[in-house]
Amino acid sequence: MSGTIRTKDGHGRLGSVLSGLAVAVGCALFLGGFVWGVLVYRPYTVPTDSMTPTLDVNSRVLAERIDGAEVKRGDVVVFEDPLWASSPMVKRVVAVGGDTVACCDGDGRLTVNGRAVDEPYLGPGIDGRKTASGEEFSATVPEGSLFLLGDDRHTSLDSRTHLEEAGQGSVPRSAVVARVDAVVWPAKGLLDRPASFAGLPGGLSEPGPFTTLLTMITAGGILVFAGAAYGPVARLLGRRSDGGRAGAAGTGAGAGAGSGAVKRTGTGTGTGT
Repeated sequence: MSGTIRTKDGHGRLGSVLSGLAVAVGCALFLGGFVWGVLVYRPYTVPTDSMTPTLDVNSRVLAERIDGAEVKRGDVVVFEDPLWASSPMVKRVVAVGGDTVACCDGDGRLTVNGRAVDEPYLGPGIDGRKTASGEEFSATVPEGSLFLLGDDRHTSLDSRTHLEEAGQGSVPRSAVVARVDAVVWPAKGLLDRPASFAGLPGGLSEPGPFTTLLTMITAGGILVFAGAAYGPVARLLGRRSDGGRAGAAGTGAGAGAGSGAVKRTGTGTGTGT
């Protein structure tokens, strides 16, 4: 005799409790991750090719809402400056307040405070060479400001374009509204932090909670699906099991009836001597 307690639907009460718990936890994870993401991130569409190949035209990115004081060298930031444009812009921070940034050294690299910086994200120019800038420049960044360049140094209109203005092309930290953390379309995932800036004072920034949020939302969706699917699957398996037992019982009954039809109608007498 089985000790399993079953509901009218044919699946165990323990299974029902666990499936309900899975749905509840899954909803909490899914909705919690989604709400957290809405509070932490802002979605943007990249309208130009100034950040290629890192960000393609019409890329959809998630940018973490941060204060400009948190920005470090190598970060790709979204900022708003009416002297540059009437809409938000996306550029890479290559120098911060107090830095002297110049280009180029003998190998075509950017230098920050006299230290050459390798930039693996740069694409080759028209001549096929990878250089940090098509024209030479040097600037000292005022305190509380940032020097910004596009990753496509041959088409980007960036701090180099504003060198003759006050601040030598730099932008106040207060102009930054977000830091690009991930590319969601096309799906490239988290942006790499360029290791070449790690040796400079201040180091690199830490990635936002994108991976944690993605894990929460994915796990939540799986739990909700699994919990919701348990009941129908259990009922289907239960019907198949009941049908199998019924078929076996019918076969046994038929076999018994067939054997019972053979009867002895009399007693036999021996003829041997």
